[in-house]
Amino acid sequence: MAEKALRKLAFVLAAALLAFGVQAAPASKGPAWASLTADQQQVLAPLAAYWNELMPEQKRKWVGIAKRYPKMNPDQQQRVQRRMAAWAKLTSEQRWQARQQYRNLGKIAPDRREELRRYWAEYQSLAPHEKRLFDVPPVESRAAERKRRATPRNPGSAGPAPNPYHGHP
Repeated sequence: MAEKALRKLAFVLAAALLAFGVQAAPASKGPAWASLTADQQQVLAPLAAYWNELMPEQKRKWVGIAKRYPKMNPDQQQRVQRRMAAWAKLTSEQRWQARQQYRNLGKIAPDRREELRRYWAEYQSLAPHEKRLFDVPPVESRAAERKRRATPRNPGSAGPAPNPYHGHP
């Protein structure tokens, strides 16, 4: 009977700790920015502003890259810096989407993956003005799209704007 009471007390205590935001064991936050060497901080400088937002495994990955950085040739170093700067400019939502897309690429059949690599190489070889032909306008939120459609184009007209894809007058 005492064992049952102790188990119930432990359960209630654990529930109370969780309710007040206290964790039994603190979660690892990965290496703190201040714990990095000066060289690592210099290499990882584009990430400094949001370092504390990174997951522990992401921090460890970037620290690993910073450790390998001195052994890279100048072209590789420039590539790392460009990619890191581009990554740092993304919003957390965009970073999440990029990770999801990367995970999904791993699920594609190897022959299809090779075909995608060829297409990507072709795209990369295009001139900037040719690449702009493939630009896709940002997806508008559903609420913004409904609001836009509901707003008449000229103040004097009633109802939604005419749909240009339905027959011509």
